[in-house]
Amino acid sequence: MIEFFFDVSSPWTWLAFESIQPLAAEMGVPIAWKPILVGGVFNTVNGSVYESRAHPVPAKARYMKKDLADWARLQGLTINFPPSVFPVNSVKAMRACCWLGQDCVPFARRAFEAYWTEDRDISQEAVLAEIARDVGIDPEALFAAIATDAVKAQLRTNTEELIARGGFGSPTIFVGGGDMYFGNDRIPLVRAAVARLL
Repeated sequence: MIEFFFDVSSPWTWLAFESIQPLAAEMGVPIAWKPILVGGVFNTVNGSVYESRAHPVPAKARYMKKDLADWARLQGLTINFPPSVFPVNSVKAMRACCWLGQDCVPFARRAFEAYWTEDRDISQEAVLAEIARDVGIDPEALFAAIATDAVKAQLRTNTEELIARGGFGSPTIFVGGGDMYFGNDRIPLVRAAVARLL
């Protein structure tokens, strides 16, 4: 019913990640978690992101920080923007989410928190090892898994699938197969879309 394409390197994705779960539970529908590498999406279909980072509109940038803080406050999250390392290379974290499959939620949540609340560099294996231990995952097993061709391929496949289906960033949510929604502020529209299908 709900497909959630995500990368933990996006603060807006954390907002949607936390709000989509109670929505799905309340409405009794499953979520298919689809880890992606959002940088790969930007490189392929949305290069304007890099242009806006290189040449930001000052008033828009100020408002974006306020908007993010407002949303975080509403949802009870602590999001510090920008973190010390931004953007961050999230490829290993997202491969870990691919390996964990539909059991990725605790790891993903802890990765969001480590990066956006604690300002920790989730590209570093020492940080990922701590995240893994925090949620009861053996770091050695995780690092062995994310080095495999199968897991690397799954992350590429998910990213390519999102692009092929018209996606251009994270979070992207599909309802009922083809009905696409982008961004944490579209959650009310996702709720309405799910309700139409029940």
